Amino acid sequence: MRILGIDPGLQNTGFGVVDADGPKLQYVASGTIKTRPDDGALLPERLGVIFAGITEVVKRYQPDVAACEIVFVNVNPQATLMLGQARGCCLTALVASGLPVSEYTALQLKKAVVGYGKAAKPQVQEMVRRLLQLPGLPGKDAADALGLCITHAQVARTTAAINQVSQLQARTHAAYKGGRSY
Repeated sequence: MRILGIDPGLQNTGFGVVDADGPKLQYVASGTIKTRPDDGALLPERLGVIFAGITEVVKRYQPDVAACEIVFVNVNPQATLMLGQARGCCLTALVASGLPVSEYTALQLKKAVVGYGKAAKPQVQEMVRRLLQLPGLPGKDAADALGLCITHAQVARTTAAINQVSQLQARTHAAYKGGRSY
């Protein structure tokens, strides 16, 4: 299964692509889609860059599924609204590309990758590097996106195991402590 992880952001949207074969994970690609307000681009143009970037990543790497981070409210309501628009743009690009999308919180990502829900970004970067056997640390946004891939691979394995031993089918909606799959 090829998994595309997306860490949405208005200035930096991270992406990561990982192949999962049971417990074995193999790094494929990662990077950041960048938009800057000082380039003179207005919000609609910046969202267009994010949409086009994700669409290009999907076409290039042909993932089977996607995982996107669920964003919570920040202290600044205006920043939260703008981040929500970037996240909506990411989800729209994924769904328009025909991908099933699962969503996970930052807490779920950190617990799955580091084992501690309040881990710092450098801890997530280091564990992603170790788990995927990368030669160096990935960028912060790319590390979160790759962490989402790792999280989804673990959840998919667990859900498949439950489905094999249970006559009742496991729900895919809210299957991972508040995460969402559609």
